[in-house]
Amino acid sequence: MTRIAAVHGVLAPHRRTQSEITDMVARTCLPKGTDRRVLDRLHRSAKVRSRHMTLPLEQYGELEGFGAANDVFIAAATDLGAKAVRDALHRAGLSAADVDLLVFTSVTGIATPSIDARLAGRLGLRPDVKRLPLFGLGCAGGAAGLARMHDHLLGRPDDVGVLLSVELCSLTFQRDDASMANMVATGLFGDGAAAVVAHGAHRAAGTEGPTIVDTRSHLYPDTGRVMGWDIKNSGFQVVLDPRVPDVVRQYLADDVEGFLGDHGLKPKDVTAWVCHPGGPKVLEAVSEALDLPDDALDVTWRHLSDVGNLSSSSVLHVLRDTLAERRPPPGTAGVLLAMGPGFACELVLLRW
Repeated sequence: MTRIAAVHGVLAPHRRTQSEITDMVARTCLPKGTDRRVLDRLHRSAKVRSRHMTLPLEQYGELEGFGAANDVFIAAATDLGAKAVRDALHRAGLSAADVDLLVFTSVTGIATPSIDARLAGRLGLRPDVKRLPLFGLGCAGGAAGLARMHDHLLGRPDDVGVLLSVELCSLTFQRDDASMANMVATGLFGDGAAAVVAHGAHRAAGTEGPTIVDTRSHLYPDTGRVMGWDIKNSGFQVVLDPRVPDVVRQYLADDVEGFLGDHGLKPKDVTAWVCHPGGPKVLEAVSEALDLPDDALDVTWRHLSDVGNLSSSSVLHVLRDTLAERRPPPGTAGVLLAMGPGFACELVLLRW
């Protein structure tokens, strides 16, 4: 089995309260003359106290078009990603030369060469390192990236893999857009990164950390417009349908119960749920669908409050905090789960 050797999360440099960010969004993103009361209500209901931003708040109004925002993404993602990978490798007791595979996931900017290629020389990765850049998975990207890294390590059990997620969501906030989707997104999403180091089975002996037992993906029918981007001259315009919690209630329980059942497990056997913080209504839907104990998603709720939704990076931050704080009983089962554009669910079965 794949063993997770280290998980490290980092945040963008500028921490601001929710009210400060709401004021910036009202100035920068709402058309002139728009009544901001709906914006204020939606941002309050997000249950986010603070977020980390890539730029000082006053600079968001100076970004002119998609190209300018994407240039900032490339520079900042490279810096933040380098820190995340270096620190994760240090925690795992490894060097950059040990890395055989680098998986990179993001949905908040684009680059060719990709961010992983830009990091190779900067980090000192070997010239023969395998790279797998992933785009379009959205909030599910952290879970999906972990699963695809596991797939590689099953076939190459002597390898070391690194998953890097960088999401700079604030650079996608749309100017002059008073749509409900944009107002919800600007109240929910923040900026951060995370890196996971994992060993193949042959290298895992004698190391600590949870193992990946199995993974599962599920694309839901007729949900292509539930979540995603519309690509405009202004950049990534968010698609966010209010039906997301309903889709979770419709499908998630069967997915999780079937997945666990294939391993002789039931939801009550899971000692820690590592859940992506999709937003208050989504988390409530997850709890209801799976009939979870009241405290099962405490780590996720606190993450949402402290830093907001970091898209694909969030579930990896929640994994880090679960390992540090909850200390699940060794040998018991854990489930890491996230949902994103497609609309799709990604599940990872862990053994603590």
